[in-house]
Amino acid sequence: MHASESEFLHSVATPLGWFYAAAAAANVAAACRAWRRKGLWRAAAWLALGVGFAALGILCFADLPPAMPEPLKAAVDWALGPLTLSAGALLLLTVLFVGRRFFVEPAVAWVGLNASLVFLGASLSDPVFAATVTRPDNVPIVAMIYLLGFFTWLGAYQAVINDRRLAAGQGPVEKDYADKVLVWPDLIYVELIGAILVTVLLLVWSLVLKAPLEQPANPAVTPNPSKAPWYFVGFQEMLVFFDASVAGVILPALIIFGLMAIPYLDFNPKGNGYYTIRQRKFAHAVFHFGFFLLWILLILVGTFQRGPNWSFFGLYEPRDPHKVAALANVKLSEYFWLIWLGRSLPEPSGGWLAELAAIAWREVAGLAALGLYFGVLPVVLARTALKDFRCRMGLGRYTIMILLLLMMLMLPIKMILRWTMNLSYIVSIPEYFFNF
Repeated sequence: MHASESEFLHSVATPLGWFYAAAAAANVAAACRAWRRKGLWRAAAWLALGVGFAALGILCFADLPPAMPEPLKAAVDWALGPLTLSAGALLLLTVLFVGRRFFVEPAVAWVGLNASLVFLGASLSDPVFAATVTRPDNVPIVAMIYLLGFFTWLGAYQAVINDRRLAAGQGPVEKDYADKVLVWPDLIYVELIGAILVTVLLLVWSLVLKAPLEQPANPAVTPNPSKAPWYFVGFQEMLVFFDASVAGVILPALIIFGLMAIPYLDFNPKGNGYYTIRQRKFAHAVFHFGFFLLWILLILVGTFQRGPNWSFFGLYEPRDPHKVAALANVKLSEYFWLIWLGRSLPEPSGGWLAELAAIAWREVAGLAALGLYFGVLPVVLARTALKDFRCRMGLGRYTIMILLLLMMLMLPIKMILRWTMNLSYIVSIPEYFFNF
């Protein structure tokens, strides 16, 4: 171990000790709760986890913090590579959706939470990971990951309970909520207490963490990388896969339009006013795909895995500004004419009609691919897998819905093509400032 690594472990030993102590206390509290409910085996399991976290905390307070093994770091960096991350996130979302009845069980969720805490604690012993995660402007994003995970689990848990009740011929849990309370004093008291707690949290936060303020703006010095705020870093990540006009104008407009169109496209009268997944599987799957894979994942990648020169880095990989990106910009027309046919690209010449004809001939592969994707595929789906949707929605609503879904799917498709084939644009017409 290098001297710098030894000094870093010494500097984080005490904070890690308190981190593991808090995890141990949470597991002991969970064991006491399980004991009161006569869940003896579960209480023993949570107590064992608490003892394990306490042992890790003692090691940290003794200035012997456990470090993550280097082979495990390499394996995590490989698993979180561009292609494996994209495909793995889709696979994970599918597994969680199919096995939701198992994963929403409180015991399973608690084990998953403890596993994430072990991973986080062990990763904080790495200087690169710690420097990235503990930045003052990244700390709230880590907190939001856990909050998002909790509320997603809570919603799925309540939905699974309702699905079981509905399958048994009972009404949803929300139907039993017949008690009414007054705004004053019941609601006002709760809001006042919540406001006080949030104010205290913000005061403590401002005292413990320094504000992420940088030096005054200097036109001669550009940060590397220059990242957008966390709520825009997803759009910044899209610029890797789409032209600026598409990622910055067309896709945001489609997102807004799609959100406005949801109430008019939805034809399912069930699932209104209560949690359910079984009665709204399609809507649930589409929402989670769009929210987690097309937004949250892009934010996490842009925040934690994009470094100097907007290169892709592993969680434990040093942010080397001299890293050379292996990606190159290859258009589909270049693949089609230069690589597959072994011919030169057609050059536009003559009048504007001849120029348009030459451009269309040059981009024939991309135009055919987009025509099949946006023109033929919706018709095929309307007669096969989505035949029921087409009949119940009508032509107009089905057309809007399928085009929005295909635009959503275009992002992971472009990501996979980018990471596997270095494909930058399917259709590229720089003469008229159009790239897709």
